[in-house]
Amino acid sequence: MLSRSLLSLGLTATASLVDAGPCDIYASGGTPCVAAHSTTRALYASYSGSLYQVKRGSDSATTDIKPLSAGGVANAAAQDTFCSGTTCVISIIYDQSSQGNHLTQAPPGGAASGPEADGYDYLASAVGAPVTLNGQKAYGVFISPKTGYRNNSPRGTATGDNAEGLYAVLDGTHYNDGCCFDYGNAETNNLDTGNGHMEAIFFGDRTKHGYGAGSGPWVLADLENGLYTSGGDDGYGSNPNNPSITYRFVTAILKGNSGNQWAIRGGNAKSGTLSTYYSGARPTSNYNPMSKEGAIVLGIGGDNSNTGQGTFYEGVMTTGYPSDATENSVQANIVAAGYAAGTLQSGPAISVGSTVSFRATTAPCCTTKYITHTGTSVQLQVVSASSTAALQKSASWTAHVGLGNSACLSFESVDSPGSFIRHASNKLQVNTNDGSALFAQDATFCSQDALDSTGTHALRSWSYPARYWRHYSGTLYIASNGGPNVFDARTTFNDDVSFAVGVGFQS
Repeated sequence: MLSRSLLSLGLTATASLVDAGPCDIYASGGTPCVAAHSTTRALYASYSGSLYQVKRGSDSATTDIKPLSAGGVANAAAQDTFCSGTTCVISIIYDQSSQGNHLTQAPPGGAASGPEADGYDYLASAVGAPVTLNGQKAYGVFISPKTGYRNNSPRGTATGDNAEGLYAVLDGTHYNDGCCFDYGNAETNNLDTGNGHMEAIFFGDRTKHGYGAGSGPWVLADLENGLYTSGGDDGYGSNPNNPSITYRFVTAILKGNSGNQWAIRGGNAKSGTLSTYYSGARPTSNYNPMSKEGAIVLGIGGDNSNTGQGTFYEGVMTTGYPSDATENSVQANIVAAGYAAGTLQSGPAISVGSTVSFRATTAPCCTTKYITHTGTSVQLQVVSASSTAALQKSASWTAHVGLGNSACLSFESVDSPGSFIRHASNKLQVNTNDGSALFAQDATFCSQDALDSTGTHALRSWSYPARYWRHYSGTLYIASNGGPNVFDARTTFNDDVSFAVGVGFQS
């Protein structure tokens, strides 16, 4: 039921889902948003400003993506046009509240250095998490390990033991047990400054501290130096009231009050209501009173622990402790947004079950060379109809439904049945499928139109969607369009990641 304050705005149960965004609902409940982040839609009914910024790989130019109309869904077509023929990353996630708490590339911290060196974390691919909202295309934020965003100069967020509320809409199928895929309140100096200096939503199947029922993943609370699902004796161990998540889209809620009170809630972002997984006292080991610092993190822990992964669509932080009724109205608004999975692949289809070859298109060096393997090593070699049968077999691959995501593809070696192309330490390899979740993710790739004029396809990693199959000095890598590694060089990137996909030599 809507609260009296909602009704005072003249919003009916039906109209509120059209006339009010989540932050309007929070404000009507007396707990206004002090940070509101989303790449998929406006979170205020009147908001028409920028949702996020994308940066183009070809020339480092940037553009801001706004909603199609005030209060509406992001203008994905504007992104697609701007990024056509090249790659794009999400460089800023704008705060839609009046506080200006924008999220930008996370700096290195105490727990983990930046990617490949002591630098900043990676930025997320702009195309890694396509969705639709009531049929309109949008993009989420696909966080791979070593990817993260942060704001260390916050305005208006909760500090000390002051009250706050948080929610996030996440992908319930994209997670791991790494630390830490978080969204919420963290330290302002990128360091672990002690218990109670964080209050952030965590999503994954990590079991080092508190955890839920079953095998996960779970909605947990990162309170610094511990992921918690209950209170009392440090909140360690299992909370049987916190279920494993099976939803494609998840609403995750965390809120903390002064006076030793916090709660964790969740539900299906596509239907139904919220459940309360825990409400009560905090863990006993230096979590009362809290010492929150107010910085905002996405995809990382407070000290830049950056081995977690997940997908973020929208989320907010409030001042004050939201009522369950207010959060229930926010959940109804999220359900009404109509989240659905988008299409991960584009361009000419590669048929599951077909046997294919991949010819390089970079001239003049490589147009007669194909992706082959010798043992586990993947490289380019000249292959033709007169080549030995063994070489032809090594250049032939059978397409399968993606081992890690059925919307994409995996490629099995014709001459080594049971072995697949996968990436490890940014190199392509051919390894036997060991049945692990990590192998399945590493061996899953999404096809799209080639980035040059002579190829037919480019293949990007599903689990690291800013990285594409690229040949460099004859060796195959997953490479980004500019980055810390020599094989990330922008020169000839479009040609090197574009392949002519044809019938396999041994089909």
